[in-house]
Amino acid sequence: MNRELYGKLVFELSRQGRRGYRLPDNHIPDNFTPADDTVPEIPDNLLRRDALTLPECDELTVVRHYNNMSTNNFGVDTGFYPLGSCTMKYNPKINEEMATHRAFTRTHPAAPQQDVQGNLKLYHTLQTYLSEIGGMAEFTLNPFAGAHGELTGLMVIRAYHDSRNDRQRRKVIVPDSAHGTNPASAAVAGLEVVEVKSRPDGTVDVDDLRPLLDETVAAVMMTNPNTLGLFERNIPEIARLAHEAGALMYYDGANLNPMLGIARPGDMGFDVMHINLHKTFSTPHGGGGPGSGPVGVRAGLEQFLPLPRVEKIEAPDGGEAYRLVTESTEALGAVSATLGNFAVQARALAYILSLGSEGLMQVGPLATLNANYIKESLKDDYLLPIEGVCKHEFVFDGLRDKSTGVTTLNIAKRLLDHGYHAPTIYFPLLFHESLMIEPTETESKETLDSFIEVMHDIAREARETPDVVLTAPHNTPIAHPDDTAAALNPVTTFTL
Repeated sequence: MNRELYGKLVFELSRQGRRGYRLPDNHIPDNFTPADDTVPEIPDNLLRRDALTLPECDELTVVRHYNNMSTNNFGVDTGFYPLGSCTMKYNPKINEEMATHRAFTRTHPAAPQQDVQGNLKLYHTLQTYLSEIGGMAEFTLNPFAGAHGELTGLMVIRAYHDSRNDRQRRKVIVPDSAHGTNPASAAVAGLEVVEVKSRPDGTVDVDDLRPLLDETVAAVMMTNPNTLGLFERNIPEIARLAHEAGALMYYDGANLNPMLGIARPGDMGFDVMHINLHKTFSTPHGGGGPGSGPVGVRAGLEQFLPLPRVEKIEAPDGGEAYRLVTESTEALGAVSATLGNFAVQARALAYILSLGSEGLMQVGPLATLNANYIKESLKDDYLLPIEGVCKHEFVFDGLRDKSTGVTTLNIAKRLLDHGYHAPTIYFPLLFHESLMIEPTETESKETLDSFIEVMHDIAREARETPDVVLTAPHNTPIAHPDDTAAALNPVTTFTL
């Protein structure tokens, strides 16, 4: 591929006078004014004085342009996507068939409840399954994304403390290895962020945590496994200390995938959690959505979940029925339109039902196996800062041999030449050259072996011909862009 064929922008293909359509002549005069004098004239400051500048192309050129552009898109359906902390697993096509079923797509959010009993049953069924998987009493599926779920969960925690007149609790303790959304969500919720340090083994330092816990702490916010892919073994002790101090435990469910069917946050001592459906339950991911961040709570906190809420009731004929709860004196107000992103929820339920309990219990072990296989296969060439068994993901600190000047960014760009999406780089911030890899459970051994071979080849190139890596990528539509220039001088319009 080259930019001449695939990378041109549509306005560069424009030729004056070229058209891809034929419209009837305009019979309305330029000086036409409506007969109705009540129609206000357009203010002068809103009138266009110059001709509208748009590309002039024939239809075939436009069709070829956008089809060629589409072949440059990368997704899990086109190649290996080892994006650490994002769990970019395959999205089974049965999910799409269920979500786009006419029975769902032709329902209206404002339809009478008696006419959408199937939709409400789907919602209630999924929240029940998620409650069982997470060890929680009840879930809401209303939040639109993981970070939205974090915000909702923290608002639940605030509502809980406020209901007890414990209003001085306005601090959230967050590990230094946390996802960036954790402190951001806490700040948006009007809470103060307090950082707790990690131990050399990558887990939370309980000794650093103890003096931070007092009557001003609302919650301790944690991910397990943490961002380094390591299981936080001291969760029961941390939960005990937090609860003794009157704080709640919040579980960031971004890394739930390796725990699926093996361990439940509720059993570990967490009081509130969110789940990223696009990570653990194979719904679409990336591009800003569509997403869904359901929030679960332990018994005693259900009344604070946002409205509307779906509950099962007895139908007049004695069977099952479902209704929306829209009023409560304790619940949060609406956090999304109606019941959140229903099509994503349909996909997640299809995934759960198609795997069943036995299939779900294989997800975590397979994801863990794949991650450890890659880690052990590459640690002779790449620096592994923390030894030991990881869960779903792991972090290298760049190449072992850093004398060549090849950085993590160079490695990521060189991977593009081999048809792989780059892993997450320079996160977490605990290491200078972080390279975070998460293969998920859906990749075959052949795919993993090919990736491992390429990573070894890049390490060899870094030693023998470093310029090849330093100047990568070479065969992408745009080769080796100037990152600094792109950041300092972004092109934000189509006009050359």
